[in-house]
Amino acid sequence: MSTPTPTPSTGSRPDGSELASAVTSVERVTVVLLTFNCAHRLRPVVERLLTLGVPVVAVDNGSTDATVATLRSWPGITVVPLPRNIGAAARNEGARRAGTPYVAFCDDDGWYERDGLGVAVRLLDRHPSLALVNARILVGEEERLDPISAEMADSPLTERDGIPGTVLLSFMAGAVVVRRSAFLGVGGYHPRFFIGGEEETVSYPLADAGWQMRYVPDVVMHHHPSVANAPHLRAFGMRNTLWNAWLHRPWRSALRWTVFTLADTPKNRDWARGLMMALGGLPWALAHRRPVERELDEAMSVLDRRRFAARRRLLNRADPLTTRRAAGATGGR
Repeated sequence: MSTPTPTPSTGSRPDGSELASAVTSVERVTVVLLTFNCAHRLRPVVERLLTLGVPVVAVDNGSTDATVATLRSWPGITVVPLPRNIGAAARNEGARRAGTPYVAFCDDDGWYERDGLGVAVRLLDRHPSLALVNARILVGEEERLDPISAEMADSPLTERDGIPGTVLLSFMAGAVVVRRSAFLGVGGYHPRFFIGGEEETVSYPLADAGWQMRYVPDVVMHHHPSVANAPHLRAFGMRNTLWNAWLHRPWRSALRWTVFTLADTPKNRDWARGLMMALGGLPWALAHRRPVERELDEAMSVLDRRRFAARRRLLNRADPLTTRRAAGATGGR
């Protein structure tokens, strides 16, 4: 696989105390906040983000409530109101407006700790092949470790580049600090995917271009999830999982992952709708198909096997609340 053109490194090679001693300015990062119809619960999130002392760009995805007016009540926030909801691709608009080399993506139900952003900046400065750092996600007032974070921490992929953290091939869209040039260089989020399992539209091209991704638990995201839109997104998640397999995996791997996804996903109305949407986009996916290199597919297959071992019963009809499964943690599906 090719190696991305490096930007100048501003630090030395890592040593064992790199993360523990990471005390750095966060002025090199912009928070891009994605919002949609959240005026009633936005204030505590924005107030915490403002305490970080970094630029905040809020991209509103065509809200029909008072979200935009609420955002504009805080001086210093750049508000980007979009005329319609374009899903994850709205984050691209925020990244384009950021004036810093790094962007911390954040949804309207979470916020970062300042010290953790400093850790991410230091790592990105020191390692020019590092495209993104995924945060450790703490959920709710109890600050429970998100299961996806636990799976990221247990990534079976081998570290070969001397970069702290565990190796990832995908990430969580609302809990990641990215190198802006790398993110925009692969085109950001594809608008056709809308939202739900959209991360692979970025992570697979990044990995195929030689960029590195890491989970770093010293970077912390507090997540107080809103599930208001979750029931509307489950079908999109399955569709997007299938599309990404068809777009990026060699045929054997794509077929294997398709069969697993169809078998493992709960058999309900969302399953049927997701399958129909996926088949409707099959001609587009095949026309734009660009399989990753063999070495990368082999790494993806390591993650596949872990998911296969944890598969659910074939006729499972459970309707999980979350739209993202733990597979997205390290496998990006």
